[in-house]
Amino acid sequence: MPRVIVDKAIYAGGKRHDIDGDISDAFDLARENGECFLWIGLFEPDEEEFELVKEELGLHPLAAEDAVAAHQRPKLERYDDTLFIVLKTITYVDETSDIEVGEIMLFLGRDFVVTVRHGGGNPLGPVRKRLEDSPELLKHGATAVLYAVCDEVVDQYGLVVHEVEVDIIGLERAVFDTGARDVTADIYSLKREVLEFRSAEDPLVPVMQEIVRGRVPECASTREYFRDVQDHLLRVDGQVDAHNELLNSVLTAHLALLGKRQNEDMRKISAWAAIIAVPTAMAGIYGMNFDHMPELHWTFGYPLALAVMAVVCTLLFRRLRKSGWL
Repeated sequence: MPRVIVDKAIYAGGKRHDIDGDISDAFDLARENGECFLWIGLFEPDEEEFELVKEELGLHPLAAEDAVAAHQRPKLERYDDTLFIVLKTITYVDETSDIEVGEIMLFLGRDFVVTVRHGGGNPLGPVRKRLEDSPELLKHGATAVLYAVCDEVVDQYGLVVHEVEVDIIGLERAVFDTGARDVTADIYSLKREVLEFRSAEDPLVPVMQEIVRGRVPECASTREYFRDVQDHLLRVDGQVDAHNELLNSVLTAHLALLGKRQNEDMRKISAWAAIIAVPTAMAGIYGMNFDHMPELHWTFGYPLALAVMAVVCTLLFRRLRKSGWL
């Protein structure tokens, strides 16, 4: 089979049965022995590689095309007797504070599940192991896999939303630090990541609501499990909205503080310009070199002019300092 098949197994009675040889033959044999379902895990298959699985399980061509091409929004669609679910995975990169988005597509039939993963986020090995350690949950059939994958993805959302909160707190401190650099670009960058996060988790809310309200008959036996996933997802959704609003407030505060600092700089420049204007004006008057000027030929005229300049500049400096302009 193609190398893109990460794992494959048949589950019957809550237990795993490995597949040796041809998947189709093993699956047909398992069906004859009672209730079971097949789980095939794929990683970034191309069209030719996915064609084998599509033909074997009778997957709809449009859904198969979406699974290969990726870049879908979270959704739940029905194709005949098969459900097609798209989930967005989120990974937080500590080194750059970036959020990387991937995808997991699930084909859910009566007795099979196909998971197609794109991107490095949320590998499904731990999910499979967790299910195999919970035979009672596995007895619910293929919908148990859908629940476990959704639960893992939403739990990852919760971890990432905490990391985003830490980044926002850091930006708040930088904004109100008097000696801080301009962090406008950092705020916009984090806001872009939050909006990307929102585009991944927000469309998943109506999908969970459809399942919890009983509009997806295949998931009837696991509705209480999905209710728990929905609760976690709604909490994350509220936190993401709050983070987006908080970033707007941080940006507004930052721009207001920048304007305030610029106004303070302009006041200081204006104050020093006023002080410098006094000696400049007096020097300009006495530099006109007319014969008939007061104290022009007086011995103490020059020292007196300097003294008047110093006194007036000192008085202006003290006045401006007292009013907060300097």
